[in-house]
Amino acid sequence: MTNTLTRGVLLATAATLALGLSACGSDDTGSDTVAAAEGGSTSSSSAPESSMDGSATPAASDEPFGAACSAVPADGEGSFTGMTDDPVATAASNNPVLSTLVTAVQAANLVDTLNTTEDITVLAPANPAFEAVPADALDALLADTPQLTAVLTHHVIAGRLTPDQLAGTHTTLNNDEVTVEGSGEAFTLAADQTVVGAAPASVICGNVQTANATVYIIDQVLAPAAS
Repeated sequence: MTNTLTRGVLLATAATLALGLSACGSDDTGSDTVAAAEGGSTSSSSAPESSMDGSATPAASDEPFGAACSAVPADGEGSFTGMTDDPVATAASNNPVLSTLVTAVQAANLVDTLNTTEDITVLAPANPAFEAVPADALDALLADTPQLTAVLTHHVIAGRLTPDQLAGTHTTLNNDEVTVEGSGEAFTLAADQTVVGAAPASVICGNVQTANATVYIIDQVLAPAAS
């Protein structure tokens, strides 16, 4: 199921991924942090840490965080509260921010896999990541199940990672690795891990909980490692 898609193939599908959702703020109501499973991490305390230049690094939040979180519905099944009692593929299908990702998951026949796999972390590209791909190239990718499967499973990590555990190198369901940098509420993946390779990918809405997964919405599509 997990055939590797080379970076060269993906690079042909998109010239740019200039992304971002126009939104601001995040929910500040309190809740318990989901217990973590696997994966390398860097830790952060409840108080701001000092960086090398003396500036404060924001502490990790127990709630969804990030500028794009306000694009998520405030109520209903697609809201943060509504997503918590559904498995991840079902929860994403109710969230308009992730509608294109859901289409891709359905095309790759991965709905049951994602819904039934316990304790995973999903790096979920937002709609603008897919909108940047030319329509004909995207259609071709959606029709190529092995390539599409490699792309999508590359975005899934075993274990529910809290923000304190997100930074580090993690094995994906595509049997390769992703490396996340940052702390608190600021996380990136280096440019050479993205399809275009021109700029780092950023977490734009993180720590979103579903029944079986923790979701970090990102602003670029990631590229599986070349074989």
